Amino acid sequence: MIVLGLSGALQHDPSAALVIDGETVAAAEEERFVRDKHAKKRTPKEATKYCLDAAGVKPSEIDYVAFPYAHIPLSSPARWHYARRYWYAPDRALDALFNGNRRFRAHKKSVHELGVELGIDWNRTEFIPVEHHLAHASSAYHLSGFDSKCAILGVDGKGEYATTFFGYGDHGEIHKIKEFYDPDSLGGVYGAVTEYLGFEMLDGEYKVMGMAPYGDPARYDLSDLIEIEDGEIRVDTQLVNTVGLRRHKDEGQSFFFSTKLIDKLGPRRRDDAADEPYIHYAASMQHLFEERVLSLVDTHLGDVLAETGKLAFAGGGALNVKLNQRLLNRADIDTLFVQPASGDSGTALGAATYVAHARGDRIAPMTHVYLGPSFTAKECKAAIDAAGDAVSVQALTDTVAATADILAAGHPVAWFQGRMEFGPRALGSRSILGCPNAKGIADRINEQIKFRERWRPFCPSMLDRVAAEILGTDHPAPFMTITFDVAQAWRDRIPEVVHEDGTARAQVVSKDAHPRYYALLEAMEKRTGNGVLLNTSLNRRGEPMVCSPVDALRMFLGSDLQYLVLEDWLVTKAS
Repeated sequence: MIVLGLSGALQHDPSAALVIDGETVAAAEEERFVRDKHAKKRTPKEATKYCLDAAGVKPSEIDYVAFPYAHIPLSSPARWHYARRYWYAPDRALDALFNGNRRFRAHKKSVHELGVELGIDWNRTEFIPVEHHLAHASSAYHLSGFDSKCAILGVDGKGEYATTFFGYGDHGEIHKIKEFYDPDSLGGVYGAVTEYLGFEMLDGEYKVMGMAPYGDPARYDLSDLIEIEDGEIRVDTQLVNTVGLRRHKDEGQSFFFSTKLIDKLGPRRRDDAADEPYIHYAASMQHLFEERVLSLVDTHLGDVLAETGKLAFAGGGALNVKLNQRLLNRADIDTLFVQPASGDSGTALGAATYVAHARGDRIAPMTHVYLGPSFTAKECKAAIDAAGDAVSVQALTDTVAATADILAAGHPVAWFQGRMEFGPRALGSRSILGCPNAKGIADRINEQIKFRERWRPFCPSMLDRVAAEILGTDHPAPFMTITFDVAQAWRDRIPEVVHEDGTARAQVVSKDAHPRYYALLEAMEKRTGNGVLLNTSLNRRGEPMVCSPVDALRMFLGSDLQYLVLEDWLVTKAS
């Protein structure tokens, strides 16, 4: 059975994923191909073409197209809740009641048109919509590898109407326990404060998380933004998650918060260098988000966790690695699986796995994210040749040893190897690497290569056999989705990948998942004594992660990087 999952229902992060007989064979974000971060208001055309080509599947052979956005009936409490809470914007409230599925109809039409353009035979291929949060839930539960019952958590901005999902999985079936509906959204509030702090919503939330350790959460109380009573949340829409005339407007831009929030907190942050009081607002928002999620988990998932000890987590909120650390530290959670593509791009995979399971396939666990395109040595050399006199090139006979020598000498290296990662994290295929005990290398990469805020942290990739010593646990961490407290003895050994609060968002690398990257870590261990590398995504600020050799060379020539290892070619700048 061949199932194609497509995402992009919320006008951002379109992607495609192909599941054949329960096995995920290809998945990729549209932004990587069109070079437009988040690929807003686009369909996943190029990503779909890649997935089909990679698997050798013709469009006419697809059995099902799964889409993570569904019809919500008027009998559902979702539309009534939305209308009641948005009473101050009558056009929104009435539209929810009388035309509440117009977006679903528009999405269904656009997917049908895309299918016709690609050659999908709609007389043979069935279009199956999946509720947005069920797609998130499936992306976590069905790919977790959990054989027995487990709790499922979904936190994001919103889907059709739902914003937060609590449920459990048992024998392959997903059961809902509780949902919250727009505007009562934990992720929405975090996004609104992200905008207030000068970042773009749906893109800058991880920047707020990175800023938070520099502030004091007790300096400012933001608890009135999200109140909890009897296990229900209520967002103060006088301040955040606003629509219509309540939204704050500045220089032609409309924000997801009101002018009353400006009155409460002061002017919106505008300058990258501005610290006070915004670092404290970031700390307070992060603390509030963690506390509210943990409280709701107690209420709605406490019994399931006490029984199972397992949690599968997805949605944009699952990319909050500090929250994930606190979840894992709970006494009732032994194992935490966080979908590495937790955001909306991952709903393509979630919709596909949901449909594949429902039609009888057994879903294979997700053991790696190397699901994107790879390029031959010939293709890489053609791209290098096209760069002309701007670069010099050398064929490497021992790529791992040559790269390790450059890294051990204190130089950053752009590392382009194998299939591209699916999801927002670079995990050793499209990475910028550095030696984590080379003093100042993090600042250098931030300022001269990534062109991003100075306080943004970098993450370590580490050998699986040394991870427990560094992180104090042998809990799986293959996808950089959880932070851990770094052992004191290691903080001085790898200071460039330890954040302000003594934590690190770690990737524990196994030989099976990425043999060449594992070999590079072993080579670094021989040279430095540490089987650890600083790892960040191969892109510049505001750009998607690179996909092709052409993308890598363009990024390389547009930064202060001096070394690019493109498969088995070492590229340097001619000057």
